[in-house]
Amino acid sequence: MRVLVAEDEEMLAELVATGLRRAGFAVDTVYSGDAALAYLGLHDYDVVVLDRDLPRVHGDDVARKLVATGSRTRILMLTAASSTEDRVAGLDLGADDYLGKPFEFPELVSRVRALRRRSARPVPPQLERHGIRLDTVRRTASREGRELDLSPKEFSVLQLLLEADGATVSAEELLERAWDANADPFTGAVRVCMSKLRGKLGEPALIRTVQGVGYAL
Repeated sequence: MRVLVAEDEEMLAELVATGLRRAGFAVDTVYSGDAALAYLGLHDYDVVVLDRDLPRVHGDDVARKLVATGSRTRILMLTAASSTEDRVAGLDLGADDYLGKPFEFPELVSRVRALRRRSARPVPPQLERHGIRLDTVRRTASREGRELDLSPKEFSVLQLLLEADGATVSAEELLERAWDANADPFTGAVRVCMSKLRGKLGEPALIRTVQGVGYAL
C-alpha cells in the first residue's frame, strides 16, 4: 500500500507516482540512491520501484543494503538494460522482480500489486467484517450489498481498519500506511478522511473513535 519510487528521471518518476496514486497506493518519490536509502530508513514501504542506474548511490547498492538489513520491502528493479544477463544480475542482487524500460504502465501496477501480496504482511483478496466486503484486487467495496463509492484514500483507510480485525489503529499508523511522506501530521487529514468515510458507510455507524488512541471497526 505504500510505495517508494526511486528514479533519477524526475519526469518519469512523477508520472509513475501519479499513476500509482490513482491505483490507490501512497507514493513517495526520490531521484538518487542516497535519498532512497534515507527514505527507506525512515518509512516502512511495501515496495520500492528501484531504477538500477541511480546517481550518488547505485541502485545495485541500494538493493544490497535492503537485503543485508533483512528489510521486508519488496524490490521491483527498473533498467533500460533488459537482456537476460541483466535480469539475472538484478535478481541475484536481491530484487524480487525486474522490469525493462520502456514498459507498459498497467504491467508496472500489476507487478507492484503482486509484490504487495508477497510481502511479510499478506492481504487476502477479500476482507469481510460487519457486512462490509472489500475486494483488494479489484479495489471495490460494499456494505450489505450496497456499493460504496470510495476515494483511493478512503479505500486504503477502510482496508487498514479491516485488516486490524477489531483492534484499534492509531492516527499515526494510518498516516504512515495510507499517506505519503509529505502529509502534515497536524493537518487533521486523518480526521477529515474518517468523517467522509463514516458518511459513505452510513448507518448504523461502524467506525468508533477510541479517545486518545485511534480508530476501530
